[in-house]
Amino acid sequence: MSLSLLLLTATALSAAVLLPRALTRAAWPGREPVVALWVWQCLVGTVLLCCLAALLLGAAAVFDTVRAQVFAPAPEAVTAAYDLHEVSTWTAALTLLLACGAAWTAAMLAREITDAYRRRAVRRARLRERAPDLPAELLPAAPGPLLVLEDEYPDAWWLPGTGQLVITTGALRRLTGRRLDAVLAHERGHARARHDWLLQLSGALATGFPRVPLFAHFCEQTHRLVELAADDTASRRCGHLDTALALIELNEHRGVLSCASSRRQLGDRVARLLEPPVRLTPARRRTAAGAAALAPLLPLLITFGPGLFALATLQ
Repeated sequence: MSLSLLLLTATALSAAVLLPRALTRAAWPGREPVVALWVWQCLVGTVLLCCLAALLLGAAAVFDTVRAQVFAPAPEAVTAAYDLHEVSTWTAALTLLLACGAAWTAAMLAREITDAYRRRAVRRARLRERAPDLPAELLPAAPGPLLVLEDEYPDAWWLPGTGQLVITTGALRRLTGRRLDAVLAHERGHARARHDWLLQLSGALATGFPRVPLFAHFCEQTHRLVELAADDTASRRCGHLDTALALIELNEHRGVLSCASSRRQLGDRVARLLEPPVRLTPARRRTAAGAAALAPLLPLLITFGPGLFALATLQ
């Protein structure tokens, strides 16, 4: 059991510290944002599974009640393979630490979900009060609900969890034709991919564990990659040039090409649209996605390995 805990700890530390640094320095995520998002999710899932498996093994070793419930249907040889009767001090301390971490993670996720629902309700109420009553023929032809907001500044966004698009009258006056379609396609890309779930999860983990490199990088990269993925969705439908021009016109009053951090990111997005990077080949995309999908299986193999080996020897 001590060996399993050591392997789970080493796997979690590698996925939480070493791999995120290498991934943030790589150039390919900007070329394949959807694949990169999947890789980040698999890394986070690997760390969480390692912690959960270590907590389960530690609790089974420390508490007889948990051990009886977890290993009740297992043969005696399987229980003996984990050597749960010898509990060291560091095992008990690790179990207590993981239990506190699990409770804190659940609290952070619950708070994030509650705050998100509260913010969404307040935002929708305010938007409904400010939305003008425009004839239907003045609204752009786009599938799904659309809310037009009276505002001189051009802007468009989507309401998480609802799929509803919000666009200001300033954007309707400035954007026309394919550029307006590009903006709406960008926002619909967010809604269809349910990027709000990723943003809430990454935000909750980064808020709850700000000193864990994986969660900090996951939050930062998620905000960047979801925008790149939505840009790709819009450019495939409306073209790279029209999408880039729509992005410039929509953010011109903010100074899209200035040197501020958030504005520099907009400038990078425009440059990426004007000079599209060469995508990975389909084989490489499948390889990267498949390798990332195998990562969460490692803690499962470490956890169930001793029991499976004991069953194999019985037969």
